[in-house]
Amino acid sequence: MAVVETDVQDQTMLIRLNRPERMNALGFELRTLMAEAWIKFEESKDLEVAIITGTGKGFCAGEDMKEALERGAPGSQSKPVADPLKEGKVTKPVIAAVNGFAMGGGFMLVERTDLRVSVPSAMFEVSEAKRWLLGGCNHAFWANLPHPVATEMSFGFRFTAERLYQMGFINRLVEPDQLLPEAFSMADHLLSLPPASRCNTLYMTRQMRPKMDPDFEKLAEALHEHGDKEDLMESRRAFKEKRKPNFNGWVNPEDRYNAPTLESVTGKN
Repeated sequence: MAVVETDVQDQTMLIRLNRPERMNALGFELRTLMAEAWIKFEESKDLEVAIITGTGKGFCAGEDMKEALERGAPGSQSKPVADPLKEGKVTKPVIAAVNGFAMGGGFMLVERTDLRVSVPSAMFEVSEAKRWLLGGCNHAFWANLPHPVATEMSFGFRFTAERLYQMGFINRLVEPDQLLPEAFSMADHLLSLPPASRCNTLYMTRQMRPKMDPDFEKLAEALHEHGDKEDLMESRRAFKEKRKPNFNGWVNPEDRYNAPTLESVTGKN
């Protein structure tokens, strides 16, 4: 059975992550097949809307920790196929039908969609603070969250679907048996619009999304390097072994007090 399944209903493509025993974690095979599905969707002259969902308890658990440990390096292996959704090159509407846990890369997958419907039991987490040397501050920025909530998200606290619905990150909350019917209903509404209206409106709304200032991107890049990188693998080992991690923090303890700043990375005073 394929770890990514696709089904076409008229002008709508359903993409289902189907690796439930691993909570649909982003292993090499799954990412390859998912990228191929997005390419097929984007290049098709017949398909106009995509729905992405998962099988089992997880929508997507993010990075495959087992593969990272086997490889001896954090993160996903270099992308096997150019993924147009990840690269922001899908020009058609994408709907997330979140059936369960959306963690780390799974949260980012939801984040790249245009409309979102979720079951109430789904849980969401920006996991970067747990796995890297900088928390996912940009995700809270893109979600237009107030500072205390943005800080909470950046530090890797979990959010319920209900809470994200209340904050406007999720469009609909429905019971599990209504998840795909509601997603297809939203797709049908999009398809009922004049084609030019659908395309033009999508383009305009995407242009109006928050964009990170380049100076902050430079600072984030520098902070991602500021710390003992051995802690990245220790985080993953502790996760696999179900124990408390033993972090080093910094190679040189004094580095704690010499972090990159906005001024140091941009040369601006």
